[in-house]
Amino acid sequence: MNSIFLTALIFAPLLGILVLLFTPKTNVEAIKIVGFLATLPSLVLALFAFWQYKAGAGLEQFAIKHEWITFGRLTEEVYGLQVYQPISFELGINGFSLVMILLTAVLSTLAAIASVHVKKEWKGYFILFLLLQIGMLGVFAAENLLLFFFFFELTLIPMFFLIGKWGYFEKESAAYRFLIYNGLGSAILLIVFVVLFTKTGTMNIAEITAMFTGNSDAMFIGEVSDDLRMGLLIALLVAFGIKLPIVPLHSWMLKVHVQAPPSVVMLHAGVLLKIGAFGLIRFGVGIFPEQFDQLAFILAILGVVNLLYGAFLALIQTDFKMVLAYSSISHMGIVLIGLAALNEAGIQGAIFQVVSHGFIAALLFFLIGVMYERTGTTDIGKLGGLAKAMPLTAGFFLVGAMASLGLPGMSGFVSEFLAFMGLFEEMPIVAAVGTLGIILTAAYLLRAVLGMTFGTKAAGYGEKVVDLRGVEYIPVFAMLFFIVLIGVYPSILAQPLQDTIKTIILGIGG
Repeated sequence: MNSIFLTALIFAPLLGILVLLFTPKTNVEAIKIVGFLATLPSLVLALFAFWQYKAGAGLEQFAIKHEWITFGRLTEEVYGLQVYQPISFELGINGFSLVMILLTAVLSTLAAIASVHVKKEWKGYFILFLLLQIGMLGVFAAENLLLFFFFFELTLIPMFFLIGKWGYFEKESAAYRFLIYNGLGSAILLIVFVVLFTKTGTMNIAEITAMFTGNSDAMFIGEVSDDLRMGLLIALLVAFGIKLPIVPLHSWMLKVHVQAPPSVVMLHAGVLLKIGAFGLIRFGVGIFPEQFDQLAFILAILGVVNLLYGAFLALIQTDFKMVLAYSSISHMGIVLIGLAALNEAGIQGAIFQVVSHGFIAALLFFLIGVMYERTGTTDIGKLGGLAKAMPLTAGFFLVGAMASLGLPGMSGFVSEFLAFMGLFEEMPIVAAVGTLGIILTAAYLLRAVLGMTFGTKAAGYGEKVVDLRGVEYIPVFAMLFFIVLIGVYPSILAQPLQDTIKTIILGIGG
């Protein structure tokens, strides 16, 4: 069915960009209002799609497919068969991508509210912000390789400028490091996509998946050996491993988390890192299930390394931003652990962790932004006794830390429990080692949060520090709502994922 629904959902922020282009840059209040309002149509449409799905409607009703690009002589028939299919403009969603689109839409609106702390050049900021939102939404709805790559690249350009222009002291260094690492990942991804196209003759992701998993009668163009399949999978692991990130491809992310403005880090930690996990699941596990199974043990080891490496280094940091940056690396290890299990519990845990960490990381980075605006520092040693000056902020920090370390009743517990349960079924020794990371998570988060909030009063800020106020409550309560909702009612997330997980399990022979 050709519906304009997804096109409207993805490109709705363009209306805001057009309005901003004709808004005088001196009219700051109007720019703020337009920037915020422009994120709402995508949020409303995403909520509508989710509501329709929960009510029993099929997601295929939202799909769209139109002829887009033809190749002239490349589409000539050979032995009665068309070698290369024309590339269509194809958008569609399944349960997994619907969840990711909803996560993106929610966090984009909340990050737009958090942008109240941006100090300069609002017009340029919101134009880039909305362009970033289009790229993020498009990645999760793209149904062919070219569109996926287009939206994937579209996220890099605005992020580069948002970091380099509106970041902190070493913002240029962070922006260029982000661009170099992610540009390298994009180049590798492009090579993989070109090879897939030349071997299959199509850009459609579903058709490519069916051909590589033996669920299609279509024939490959030339030989596709096991070595080539393994090489393509390893290339995908590197490309999406940079994005996730997987140690040792992580150093760029530390700079971004520390130097980018909090509203941008909310989207980076909450959504952009998750594109790496999304790509590994959709392309890695989806197209190369047999080869992924062969690498499962290595992936589990990498997951444990991520988990322990991030936790150990977070334990010795003195800057709260660095604690959360290494915490993100550690928590992405849980995603790898769940995927390496290659069973229903593990994969469900990995996807739960993707969504859960999205809300938890965004919440903590928003609170860091509030705290920095009031105190001018994120140094733990200079923030002792913060609970007396900012009791609400300190309390929400503690709640966010509890969610991150996996307190029962919050989303972090569900994701960690499922991921480790899945790995214990397949690799109990590796899983047992990985559980040390859970203990360390409690240690480094409680050390940082309690030292900052209940420690001895430091001289790092004045006595008249203002607590949370006004619109700042909206992102906090909204993200806490989703964290608790997933924690106490995980079925709201598990139900849309069932078809995706069943397809993956069938692909790997489960």
